Amino acid sequence: MAGVMARDDKSFKQTLMESIYNRTACIGVVGLGYVGLPFAVEKAKVGYKVIGIDQNTERVNKINAGENYITDVRDEELKELAGRGLIRAEVDFASVPVMDVIVICVPTPLDKNLAPDLRYVVSVTREIARRMRPGQLISLESTTYPGTTEEIMLPILETSGLKLGRDFFLCHSPERVDPGNRRYTTKNTCKVVGGVGPGSLEVARAFYEQTIKYVVPVSSARAAEMVKVYENTFRAVNIALVNELALLCDKMDLNVWEVLDAAFTKPFGIMPFYPGPGVGGHCIPLDPHYLEWKAREYNFITRFIGLAGEINRRMPEFVREKVLKALNETGRAPSRSKVLILGMAYKKDINDYRESPAVRVAELLLRDGVQLAYHDPYIPEITIANYTFKSEPLTEELVSGVNLVVIITDHSNIDYRWLVEKAWKIVDTRNVTKAVPNRDGKVVLL
Repeated sequence: MAGVMARDDKSFKQTLMESIYNRTACIGVVGLGYVGLPFAVEKAKVGYKVIGIDQNTERVNKINAGENYITDVRDEELKELAGRGLIRAEVDFASVPVMDVIVICVPTPLDKNLAPDLRYVVSVTREIARRMRPGQLISLESTTYPGTTEEIMLPILETSGLKLGRDFFLCHSPERVDPGNRRYTTKNTCKVVGGVGPGSLEVARAFYEQTIKYVVPVSSARAAEMVKVYENTFRAVNIALVNELALLCDKMDLNVWEVLDAAFTKPFGIMPFYPGPGVGGHCIPLDPHYLEWKAREYNFITRFIGLAGEINRRMPEFVREKVLKALNETGRAPSRSKVLILGMAYKKDINDYRESPAVRVAELLLRDGVQLAYHDPYIPEITIANYTFKSEPLTEELVSGVNLVVIITDHSNIDYRWLVEKAWKIVDTRNVTKAVPNRDGKVVLL
């Protein structure tokens, strides 16, 4: 590890840069979830010693035992790195003084009024400020509104008595993790970096270039923060567009999937987006509201963002309407019906159900008196509306024993041809049964 103080003939910046280049720097990663753990593993793989911090004792114990819990991390890699002592985890911040670089990957949720909730960022920054020493780089990777790094974090860090640009360095480098994506990983996804000052940018760029193929420097931390919220707002707005088209096509008795497939044959001027039961995950349902909230400070109303959120939040209700209509066609009242929800994760082939539209759909159907069961190979148990459900095996007995199957998450390891054959009726919100023959009359599309 780099020394806690620079030698007399070197600045803290020079000493830190040398430790980054020769990979003797100790890297701290705060938050060991789907962003933090893959990042920690990439750093350890090239020889850095990595100390993770997480308040979840179970996660900490698993890492120290070399046991993986994130799908984007290879079991054998984590086991080897933990065994070699290159990666370990702790539940407190005691090791902050020995860290040369501290990367913050904590949640940034919204409160009930859709306003930014930065309590985790603030809490972590205070813990660091109490223990930091000269010669450290602090990087925020959590998604947030433009200005957070400089306006919220910097004043807290300077309560340590240390001065930015001389004693420590600060940057924002937004995470770009797509859970379950085997093509684009932490290593080969372009990394945007913005520093609070040119010195911070220089140090941060050097740090990220050690393990990431393409680093994209921008002029400031605020610019880097804007990049991330724009990326997710772009997706939210385009998803809302096709969701609204689905609502309109339903009124006009048109197949929205047919319309979109034909539209996307155009080789220019269009980009494929598809409708669904709603948007989920930690990003798309939340991040646009960070930008929407910040814009009010400038007396600016972000109309597209607000409207997109309204449309996307409406989709679970639309799925409920489809379900009730399908049950009615079978002669079943909701209170005398049993429905199987297929998929609780917010996207296919992952074990994350944060903000999942499946949860909202389930809440609505429970309110209607529907008896629910669910199957998700990635989520063994879930609590919805104070009821705890366990994933049931996808057997012929289960599928034929329910009045309706609702496909919310299109997991790849499900035989949809078999499902169509065995089920009485299906509401398919993802068009995953597209290639199944003889689905007409049995499958209701979004």
